[in-house]
Amino acid sequence: MDRRSEYYSAASRLTYVAHFFGLTALILILIWLLHYRGGLNYESNNPDLVFNVHPFLMFFSLIFLGGEAMMAYKTVRATHGVRKSVHMLVHLLAIVLAIVGISAAFKYHDMIYKEDVYSLHSWIGITTICMFCLQWVFGFFTFMFPRASVPTRNKFLPWHLCGGRALLYMAICAALTGLLEKSTFLQLSPHQHESRLLNFTGLAILFFGIFVDLSVALGYYTFYSGY
Repeated sequence: MDRRSEYYSAASRLTYVAHFFGLTALILILIWLLHYRGGLNYESNNPDLVFNVHPFLMFFSLIFLGGEAMMAYKTVRATHGVRKSVHMLVHLLAIVLAIVGISAAFKYHDMIYKEDVYSLHSWIGITTICMFCLQWVFGFFTFMFPRASVPTRNKFLPWHLCGGRALLYMAICAALTGLLEKSTFLQLSPHQHESRLLNFTGLAILFFGIFVDLSVALGYYTFYSGY
């Protein structure tokens, strides 16, 4: 087995681990919102149900779908055009869902007459979604349409890759600070089941990001190493 095949095999195995933690985090978030927080409904008159749309969509969009889009481009065996199109479209879907998720938070604040964008969590989140959108626009015009020249694309590809990896960690940081902020707001004691559920959820989100990043890094060597 040559070096590139070794990298690809390792990257593929890491995607399975990443999927495990991503699905685990998704299930834990749904258990938290449906069992402990009463469900989620953007159109509800209950502000708590409106708010619950926010953590679910923000995780599902920027972190889960964002991570899946990154792994699809770097570790899936398909033509370059197919991988690039899936990567772009899944990220576009993530942006749309994230906008709905952020609007749920603003709607919740309006319903309870609370100030917007006042915490570190919100600052990180707003910065992340803005940079996420800029990253997508930059990538679309550079790599999809009208496309830059080949030397220019080769020059900016490492920066695009590093930017995507950084944005995934920024989204994870926003999620973890959001869980901590919500736990503090609810005044949960450390020994409550809900508090421990949130801790496990945060760990699953973090490990999902780590294994996505590792698989993408190895996938990069698969396609671009000089071996």
